[in-house]
Amino acid sequence: MPHPEIPYEGVNLDGLAPPSAVHYVEQALLGALLLEPYRLDETGPLEPGHFSHPAHAELFRAMRTAPPPDIEQHRSSPAWLNAVLDAARPHARVLTAAYLHALIQVCPWPGHAATYARMIRADHARRSLRLHAGRLAQTAADSTLPHRAKATVQQADALADFLDGLSGLFAAHAGSLPRTSLPPVPARDTSEEALDEERLLLATATAHPATVGQMRWLVPEDFALPMHAALWQCLTALTHRGDPVDPITVLWEAQHRGVLTHGTAPADLLALLSTSAGSPEHWGEQVLERALLARAHTVADRIAAFTDDPANSPHQLITGSRRALAELTTVRSRWHQAIRPAAPHMARPARTPAAPRAGPPPPRTVPPPVRAAR
Repeated sequence: MPHPEIPYEGVNLDGLAPPSAVHYVEQALLGALLLEPYRLDETGPLEPGHFSHPAHAELFRAMRTAPPPDIEQHRSSPAWLNAVLDAARPHARVLTAAYLHALIQVCPWPGHAATYARMIRADHARRSLRLHAGRLAQTAADSTLPHRAKATVQQADALADFLDGLSGLFAAHAGSLPRTSLPPVPARDTSEEALDEERLLLATATAHPATVGQMRWLVPEDFALPMHAALWQCLTALTHRGDPVDPITVLWEAQHRGVLTHGTAPADLLALLSTSAGSPEHWGEQVLERALLARAHTVADRIAAFTDDPANSPHQLITGSRRALAELTTVRSRWHQAIRPAAPHMARPARTPAAPRAGPPPPRTVPPPVRAAR
């Protein structure tokens, strides 16, 4: 039979979105517990904060704090129901005695309380993961933070810790990867400041090619502009082969790689490669940091898409989110390598000349035997 709607007394629900599936699960669980309070022990590690609706959370909290009733007395007296309502109403005015009785009526089977509780915990895990993903995206986009990359990495660690905690609460099962369509990758930051950093990196690396081989932590995918990524490949190819590096040789390599076919004039490319300032390492770190923030935003969007798909089970959310975070881990490991201070060169102590080894002792001179006189 259709599930009846039981709006709160005095609350106009016109124009509101229809309740989600977990709303009815919460109603079923609360109805089961109001009817058979002893089933509170079957709800496991369920907490009031796991409920999606504040009034449901307060009602469950009141059930947990009110002294349990005698089973036989509860069947004939509403005393425990009244005690629960009195405890919950100061924090949830929308609750009424009629609503509590309606919850009892809509519960299909009180014996399924433990299953309902697991469903509520699963939905809470989904909503909590959504919040973590939102914090990661917000941190990566917050340009007011003094150390945005470091804060983003810390937020990613918090998300990973949350996933580790979830993995112990929900059993694994087959078909663990989400089937959710991935959202499009957000556009990279192509502001003038970001592009200037890439240009200065290319110019200073051309002027100081010896440093290019030491910057293996930077890859073409870190650049926001594809042409800059292609020029970085030209530089790394020249240094790898041991060829001379200057604006002309880079221009020639770019021509062979098809970079000049995209409307870039040779004179413009030479001007770009000839305007250097600072050190390649500094500009490389800036480019890599922007790549880290962009990847964090992409990962957050992907995890948010997983949580927005109600078809994903908790284990699918965990597996898909961990796989997404692994892509961020790859970038952050290179970022840590870039910002790690170089180990100081420890000079070897001078060796103390060893004392000359004593040679073999001189042979003993044996005096000739003395002849007896005749």
